[in-house]
Formats: sequence, structure tokens, C-alpha cells
Amino acid sequence: MHGLRVLDLTRLLPGPLATLRLAELGADVLKIEEPGAGDPARTMMQAPADRASGIPSSFYRLVNRGKRETRLDLKSETGRTVLRALVRESHVLVESFRPGVMEKLGLDYASLLQVNPRLVYCAITGYGSAGLFSQRPGHDLNYLAYAGVLDQLAATDGTPIVPNIQIADLLGGALPAVTRILAALWQVSRGGDGAFVDVSMTHSIHASNVAAQATLENADRGAPGNREQLRAGHGLLNGGVPCYNVYRTADGRWLAVGALELKFWERLCRALGRPDWASRHWSLGQAIGGPDAIALTREMAEHIATHRLATWVELLEPRDCCVSPVLTVEEAREHLLFRLDAQTPTDRTSDEA
Repeated sequence: MHGLRVLDLTRLLPGPLATLRLAELGADVLKIEEPGAGDPARTMMQAPADRASGIPSSFYRLVNRGKRETRLDLKSETGRTVLRALVRESHVLVESFRPGVMEKLGLDYASLLQVNPRLVYCAITGYGSAGLFSQRPGHDLNYLAYAGVLDQLAATDGTPIVPNIQIADLLGGALPAVTRILAALWQVSRGGDGAFVDVSMTHSIHASNVAAQATLENADRGAPGNREQLRAGHGLLNGGVPCYNVYRTADGRWLAVGALELKFWERLCRALGRPDWASRHWSLGQAIGGPDAIALTREMAEHIATHRLATWVELLEPRDCCVSPVLTVEEAREHLLFRLDAQTPTDRTSDEA
């Protein structure tokens, strides 16, 4: 990716994270902000010490590291002229304005194509660049709600949970943007023209809701009780089986059990000293969300509650049975899995090796 020039006109999270990923692959990313306050992420979750020192927030710094920065007033003819000159020498432009904004400025894809016919232009929007909802405002929570995903992020009583990870921004925005940009660049590299990459975060996250949609399709085909499995605690992947669940430990911590396949479940049951549980598995006919699954989940919960998290981790992590501690954010940051000094050279990027 070295030599790839990217113009980043985005703000907040989805666009900046997408261009960060391109920068990590070696692209030269120029972040362009408006004069004045600039990207609102500069002050979002800003620590008092950073505010006093005039330093952008850690949130802004995390998603914009490794990029060059400049300011342009695109409402002025001078600013638009400078941007067109930059476009002429660039390969990719990414923006996240509401649909129509760039067109009013004379900087939309059709206009910039006249400047650079090989330009890959990516627009990241909430609901798509055209259509009934294209002009509606929104954020991650709204996109998840419309896509039917927030309904699946629910407690057992059906109350939606507000996640502290922006799923639609990341899985529906940044990831598809990077994927489609790279696909468009491949086409350009083979002599093709530039491309307009239209990323709707709501449509993308809806398409990614695979397990729930598969359950719904089975229900539409007459599978008995399948629609019920969309409810939290009633499906294969949402707490409806004992082999794929979370359990509270004696010290109030949590253990994640992901023994979805029979071989992992059998190993886990042996390690727990309960080989009699091994035959009670969904692949052997245990009804998902059924009476036996519910009963065994309770038995498992009682068993796991007898020891502290560290005891279970010491016993089960080496047993190759898909069990892991539910780490806090602080613990995850310090965990051996993410420490650079514990990684092998092949784990690191070329710049770190």
C-alpha cells in the first residue's frame, strides 16, 4: 500500500477508523478538517488535562494516528480549488457528510471524476446516498435499531442493551469501506476507471446480522419454534444452550463458555468432573432453549459458582475446550495476548518488525 494517497474528509469514528486501517497498511492519509473546531472527536471524551493543554482527546488521537493533517474551508472557492488539486494527485477520497453536501459544493463524485478519472470516492452514510431515509440524521444506536440488531442485543427480559462498542460504525461503516475501497483499487490497478463506493452503515449492519436472519428464514419455512429462538436466552448463539453461555464465578466475575462443537463440550465436561453432561448437547438432540437446556444451564451455573474465576481459568484454559475469562478493559489491555513484547515477529506489522 506504500504510495497510495488517501484524502480523509470524515469525522468522528467510522471514516477515521477506515482511513486509519489504510494508513496501517502503508497508505499516506491526509486528514482534512474544517477551520475552527474541526472534527468533533477532538473534544469527545476529552480528559481535563488534555483540554487544559489544548491536546485533542485520546479518542481522536487513537483513530487518527499516523495521518497528516490540514485545514480547508470547502465553503470557499480557495478551499475547493486546493481540494481539487489534491484530488488530482490522490487515489482515494473518503467523506461522511450527509448526502447532497458535496454536490452543493461541486465536489461530488461526478465533479471530481472530471479532475481524476481514476479516483475511488467513498461516501459513508447512515442510510445510503439515496432513498427515503438518506437525509435522516443518526448515530450507531439508531442504525442498530433500524437493522434489527439492537433487538438481538438484549437481556433475557427483552430489554435492549446499549453496547459500549459501536457495532454499526465499525462493522457497518469502517470495515465495508476498507473492503470496498480495496476492491475498487484492484479494479483501477487493472486499467479500470475510478469508482463511487456507497457505504450505508444501516444496510451493512443489517446484512451482517446473519445468525438472526438464518433463524428467521428457518421460521418462515415452517421450522417449529424457530421464531422463538430470536429471543435472548432461547437461541443457539444467544444463551439458549449450556455449552455456549456465560457463568458467574464465586468472586462475582464471569466465565465465557464457547464449547459449541461436541468435541469441545466433551472435553469441558471431563475437565469439570461431569462426564455425564457430555451427552446433553444440542448436536445430540438437546432442544435449543428447551427444558433440558435450561435445566443444565442452571446446573452449570451452580457448578461454576463454586470457585473463583482464576481457579477456572487455571483449570480450563489449557484443556482446549473454548473457555475464557471475561476480562475488563483494563485487564485486556495488559493481557499477554495484546502485549507487543509478547508477540512473535510474524504477529507484528512490517513497520513494527
